[in-house]
Formats: sequence, C-alpha cells, structure tokens
Amino acid sequence: MKKVTIRTFARMHARDEKVVMVTAYDATMARILDDAGVDAILVGDSLGMVVQGHDSTLPVTLEQVAYHSAAVSRGTRRAHVVADLPFMTYQASVDEAVKNAGRLIVDGRAEAVKLEGGSEYHSVISKIVRAGIPVMGHLGLTPQSVHKLGGYTVQGKTDDQVEELMADAKAIEDAGAYALVLECVPADVADCITKALSIPTIGIGAGAGCGGQVLVCYDFLGLKPDFAPRFLKRYVDGYTTLKSAAEAYVSEVRSRAFPTSEHSFHRAVEGAGDENSDGERVSTTAAPAGRSGESH
Repeated sequence: MKKVTIRTFARMHARDEKVVMVTAYDATMARILDDAGVDAILVGDSLGMVVQGHDSTLPVTLEQVAYHSAAVSRGTRRAHVVADLPFMTYQASVDEAVKNAGRLIVDGRAEAVKLEGGSEYHSVISKIVRAGIPVMGHLGLTPQSVHKLGGYTVQGKTDDQVEELMADAKAIEDAGAYALVLECVPADVADCITKALSIPTIGIGAGAGCGGQVLVCYDFLGLKPDFAPRFLKRYVDGYTTLKSAAEAYVSEVRSRAFPTSEHSFHRAVEGAGDENSDGERVSTTAAPAGRSGESH
C-alpha cells in the first residue's frame, strides 16, 4: 500500500485523475476513510463547528488541531494527512506562521498544512514551503474571514471578484503551494481557475471541473440532518441509522434484554489466565494502523 504524498497529487493532476479528500477528526473515522480509498484526509478547523459545537471556526486553537491531526495520523496508513492552520496562527507574522506550521507537522504528525487567503499570504506560503513544509491553499469562501465576507456566501459572483480570485490563485501557485481548495465558487469560475493552474484544485461547492473534491465526513454520512447546503450529497442517512441503534440499546437495557449471558464474563477456569470459561480471550481495541507504505 503506497503512501499518498504531494508527488502523488502532481502525478494525478498530470493524468487528469480526480483527487478525493475528506475532512475528518479522529482515528476511527480516519481508518474507515483510509480503508475506503480516499487520497487525503483534511483535519479542518471546521472541528470547531462539527465537533465542538461553535457557530464558527474562529475559536479553534493550534493545540486542538494538532491533537486531532495526530489522532487522524494514527488511524491512517495510505491517505495524505493535511492539517488546517487556525485563525491567527499565521496572520500576524511570517516567522510565527512557519513556527506554527512546524508544530502541526511535529506534534500533529501532519504531512502538510492548509491556510486560507490569497496573494496577501504569498510570503507566508513561500517561507513555510522553504522550511520544508508542503502548503495547500484555500480560496473562495474562507470561513476564518466570515466577518469580512459578511457571512457564509458564495464568492466570485462579480467580474471583479473573479479577477481577484484568479490573481490570488496564481499567487498561491507561485508561492509554492502544491494544491488549492476552492470553496463555494461558481462552477464556471472554478473551472477557469483550474485550467489556469499547474497544481490541482480541490472543490467544495465549486462544480465538477476541479481536480478533486472534498466533503466533511459528518456531512456526506448524513449525521447532521439540519445541514443541507446545495453542494452536499448525503450517501447514507447516518443520523437516523445511529439514532435507531442508540434507541435499541436504550430499550434493551431498560427492559433487561441486554446484557445476556452471551455478553457476560463468567468465573474463569483455574489456570486460564485472562480467558473466560469458554476459552475466549478478552478482546481489546485494535492496534493503531500505523504509518506504513512507501511514497509514490
């Protein structure tokens, strides 16, 4: 099983193969996604909204992203792991940006970092890349700029906005980024940007013309029934499925249907050690997937 790297991204782009990226936050979900064949897992600062229950990504800290990134890394063998630089971890100075990016690589075990913004962060991206850390850009709807944008709205609707997006995309590429997320951008605009760049674009609400797609795992698994943006496709009604399972558990515990003898331990036969009377060894959680595989 060969590890996906930034070189893989470049080769996929050259062959016009779509990059599949998913946002996730823990080892268990990472293992499922990795086994499903996704190319990259983004540990997004969206964890502030999805996991922590905030109404924006702004409260998320570097330490929190590093914690979740390390968890995802431990559950991943093949997929490329990218970690978000949270709000105010790269905006104040270039040196601080490099230092914080390094912490996501060392403490978070990420293989790349993602940051929002355009040409104004050319020097930041360039310096992080020169430090040996791959950078993924992010344009369009940039959640960390929600107040500046006036809300979570589609970007690139006017000619001026399109020109600015194109200039920003080229600046990000010029700074050394290996990929670019385009969020909530009209499909024709995203298609033009994609064709103008030599690095892959990864869209979310940016049409089919991008070099790849990204969705939050909680969203396409249908775990948030009240979240239904135009760009989202639910592949399963996870909320109803998991809620039904939880209701069944509640019902069986209250009715004393669970646990049964089958789900109980019994006095061990003398000398059997950790085995129960049926000779079955006590099970624990599976060992971490580890980080195996060669780059390709």
